[in-house]
Amino acid sequence: MRGRGKNNKKWISVQIITLIMAIIVAGCSGNGGTSGGSEGTTDTAGSSSAGGTKELGLMFHFKSGTLDPSNDLVAVRAGIAETLVRLDENLEVQPWLATEWTTDDNQSWEFTIRDGVTFHDGSAVDAAAVKSSLERAVRVNSSLGTALKIDSMTAEGQKLIINTTEAHPALVSELINPYAAIISTAAEEEMGTDAFNLAPVGTGPFKVDSFTPNIQIDMIRNDHYWDGASPLDKVVFKFNEDGNVRSMALQSGEVDVATQLPAETVQTIEQAENLSVKSIAGLRVHFLLFNQDREGVKDLKVRQALDLLLDRESIANNIMMGHAVPANGPFNTRLPFGSQDEINELHVERAQQLLEEAGYTLQNGQMMKDGKPLTLKVLTYKGRPELPLIAQLLQSEAAKAGITINIQTVENVDTTIRENKDWDIVTYSNLSAPRGDGGYFLNSAFMPDGALNATDLNMSSLTSVLDQLNETSDPNERIQLTQEAVEVIKEEVPHAYAVYPNIIVGMNDRVTNWEPGAEEYYIITNKMDVK
Repeated sequence: MRGRGKNNKKWISVQIITLIMAIIVAGCSGNGGTSGGSEGTTDTAGSSSAGGTKELGLMFHFKSGTLDPSNDLVAVRAGIAETLVRLDENLEVQPWLATEWTTDDNQSWEFTIRDGVTFHDGSAVDAAAVKSSLERAVRVNSSLGTALKIDSMTAEGQKLIINTTEAHPALVSELINPYAAIISTAAEEEMGTDAFNLAPVGTGPFKVDSFTPNIQIDMIRNDHYWDGASPLDKVVFKFNEDGNVRSMALQSGEVDVATQLPAETVQTIEQAENLSVKSIAGLRVHFLLFNQDREGVKDLKVRQALDLLLDRESIANNIMMGHAVPANGPFNTRLPFGSQDEINELHVERAQQLLEEAGYTLQNGQMMKDGKPLTLKVLTYKGRPELPLIAQLLQSEAAKAGITINIQTVENVDTTIRENKDWDIVTYSNLSAPRGDGGYFLNSAFMPDGALNATDLNMSSLTSVLDQLNETSDPNERIQLTQEAVEVIKEEVPHAYAVYPNIIVGMNDRVTNWEPGAEEYYIITNKMDVK
């Protein structure tokens, strides 16, 4: 097989891409206000100085305590580091730091590393540097090692040979993962890991000037960027998990771009003369993740009951204000591998019946079993402002069925659910098809050691299907196997899928040459500019 950035046996079919783009285009909306925003002398992050320095400010909806590309996505999102391959606006795999790749057996792969690329410190990016970076990445991130399945690598000049432990048709797609970003391990050795993780030396259009963990990254232009230096001199990449704070920062002019705005703030922002909102259908799903190690949700019938207590229509129309559609599985229903079953409607009476079948009895408005009430602990987080509201709506509907739900808001949800197991449910959100295919989410969320498998699920009925999926490169066979996997998930209910949310981004009209992407990976680019 040979391709310029594409494997001739690529497993993302034209039909899949077409359907995905149809979803994205159909979901787009926005209000382009009158062009505004001045380049003055104010000291806001989104301003240009009197001396002509071009600066852009952005406020992101999750905190980052590290810039280690192998353990945090922000280095790629902020334009500090890059991967070998990337997705384009059509969600097709394209070259990035690798210009082409070939394989004859899906197990031995040859990648050509782009000539003329240098790290931020001026050192050359060759196959040996890429090899060292990938070795470091899989060493510090076991889930990436599981996904890449690298057995050995050989570097010679700009040629990198990767041998996988088994036939791995999805290798190129897995290398899109921001955790596989290429960095200078020589710089890490010189600086020390702690210092390096505060200012990683990558290849992107911007390099770190300073980083205050969980607060902001100050970045300056990489004048020697291989794809052309950015027109911006500086970018301030701020973090704040409070959606209202992000909205106010945009409205006040503190930042030029604010990600994942609360739906209820969209109308106000659209009415501002110099602001607009982009709301695009993405590749994400909001859902309930059940901790089956806990007695409360261990029983399938209890999980089925909770699934029936999700008011998906209210979440889409009232909480998300039309910036989402009800979900019936992990993948958008318009995708070829999405479920075509009807959306589960809110049904309190049927939920009560299922609880009774699980051995509970309704006593004084409370479901009781063995003298104990059914009380569940639900975790949520503010990074996505609709999730706490979903938790509250579930709490209200569950009370009607005799279930008591206690809600706890946490700071770092991923760390919390992995390190502490004293919770029953978490309101969660994941990109379920970020690469135009269902394999990434299914492997990450349900396979042992998967990056998203926080509760260490091991469902043998699902694993056998995924084993077949991982050995298959034919697009039609992958669609069929993905649909089979979805049916198993529906039967076992490890998750309860709520809605497919839009990506809601607010921006000042002074921002040019930029649009949010459905993949959510590439935010700061070398093309981005301000008037």
